[in-house]
Amino acid sequence: MAIAAVPARTPVLADLLPKAATRLGAQARELTLVGGGAVLTGLAAQLSVHVPGSPVPVTGQTFAALLVGTALGARRGIASLGLYLLAGAAGLPWFAGASSGWAMASFGYVIGFVLAAGLTGALARRGADRSPLRTAGVMVLGNLAVYAVGVPYLALALHVPLARAAELGLYPYLVGDALKALLAMGALPLAWKLIGRRG
Repeated sequence: MAIAAVPARTPVLADLLPKAATRLGAQARELTLVGGGAVLTGLAAQLSVHVPGSPVPVTGQTFAALLVGTALGARRGIASLGLYLLAGAAGLPWFAGASSGWAMASFGYVIGFVLAAGLTGALARRGADRSPLRTAGVMVLGNLAVYAVGVPYLALALHVPLARAAELGLYPYLVGDALKALLAMGALPLAWKLIGRRG
């Protein structure tokens, strides 16, 4: 019995929104999706809790960045988190705790959001957000992408060894990351099931 191949390119959640009738409308729709993802991440960043001894707070922005990438796809996700990074670096106070600028030890995590949005978006394009276990895998890989940039950047910014940077900016956040992955495991596949029932 032949096994059907998974399509290399499947819709992401944002593709299911109503299409615009004109080219100008389509461009406005794309800009709205990209801008909306950046705003969502900025709002989630304000859910910020200081971690004693660490310059990296617990926030909602990592979860938002991963969801934006998954829902919008790689191209829009990179554009959205790139906008978030550039606007915040230029002075818009929508990083964690209403901060802005690039001269902060945790700025590497913001750079990592762009990479993570591209990765989760690319995986979503291959249908990886349709089942709970695959969605959990997407979230884990997205978090790893954030840490892959954020932790080395933190080490350089604080002039500490990489192991110490991991103690400050990785290990205290793993339980929270696991809880966010569990939340995504339920939310994203459920969204697809609801859409399938309406379709």
